[in-house]
Amino acid sequence: MSAAQDSGRIRRRFEALKEEGRGGLVTFVTAGDPDYETSREIVLGLPAAGADVIELGMPFSDPMADGPVVQAASQRALRAGMKLAKCLELVREFRAHDDDTPIVLMGYYNPIYNYGVDRFLADALAAGVDGLIVVDLPPEEDEELCLPSLKAGMNFIRLATPTTDDVRLPVVLSNTSGFVYYVSVMGITGTKSATEDAVRAAVERLRRHTDLPIGVGFGIKTPDAARAVAAVADAAVVGSAIVDRIVAGLDADGAPAPGLAGKVHDYVRELAAEVRSREESV
Repeated sequence: MSAAQDSGRIRRRFEALKEEGRGGLVTFVTAGDPDYETSREIVLGLPAAGADVIELGMPFSDPMADGPVVQAASQRALRAGMKLAKCLELVREFRAHDDDTPIVLMGYYNPIYNYGVDRFLADALAAGVDGLIVVDLPPEEDEELCLPSLKAGMNFIRLATPTTDDVRLPVVLSNTSGFVYYVSVMGITGTKSATEDAVRAAVERLRRHTDLPIGVGFGIKTPDAARAVAAVADAAVVGSAIVDRIVAGLDADGAPAPGLAGKVHDYVRELAAEVRSREESV
C-alpha cells in the first residue's frame, strides 16, 4: 500500500461525512491503556461503535498538554510496557481488520526523535498510520518532523487555539494537512468546556482561512456536547470522557475488569448516536 493511499483515508472519510450531511466523531484513547490486549480490544471495536476517525495517543512520561485523566492513561500504558514500536504494532493489527478508518497518532516529539524520524515515518506508513498530531512542535520547527512527514505522504495535523489570532493563523495552517484540530479551550485536556457560541464563532473564523475539515476537541464531556460541536464543525473530538470509561472499568488493583472494552464501546455508541443526530439540533 503506497503512502499516498494511506494519507488518503482522512480525506475520503471527511468527504464521505460531507456527503452524508453530518459531522464526524473522532475518538481518542491512549495506546496500551490499561494494557496491550485490552487496548487492542478497545481500538478494534471503535469503528463498529461509531468512531469515524481514531486518535491513538503515543504514551509519554511528560505529557504537558494533557490533563490528569490522559496523563494517568499514559502512565498505565508505560507501566504495562507500551513503547512506540508496540503502538505501531497495534496499528498493524488494526489494519488487518479495517483498511478504511483513519488512524492519527497524537503525542509528543521526544519518542519520535529517539526512534529516528525517517525510520518512524517509514514504519508508521507501513503500519497504516494516516496522520500525526505532535503537540510540542510549533511551525517554527517544521523541518524537524512536519516537512519530512508531508514529503513522505503522512498528514501533519496542526492545533489551533483560542489565542491563535488572524496574524498567527496562516503560519499555523501553512503546512497543515488532513484536518485542523481546534482546541476549544485554553489549558490542558479534559478540564473546562467552551460554549457553543464560542465554538461556532471560532469555526467560522477558521473557515475563512482554510478549506480543510475542522475537528473540535478539549472539554467535550457528554454526548449532548458532542452533538452540539458536530453541528457546527466537521467533527467532534472526544478523549478524556472516553478514558474516564476505561478508568471506571478497572478493578481495585488497577487491572481491567471483565467487560471493560464493551462498556467503552457502549459509551462511544452513545456519542455516535448524538453526533449523527446533529441535524435535529441545528
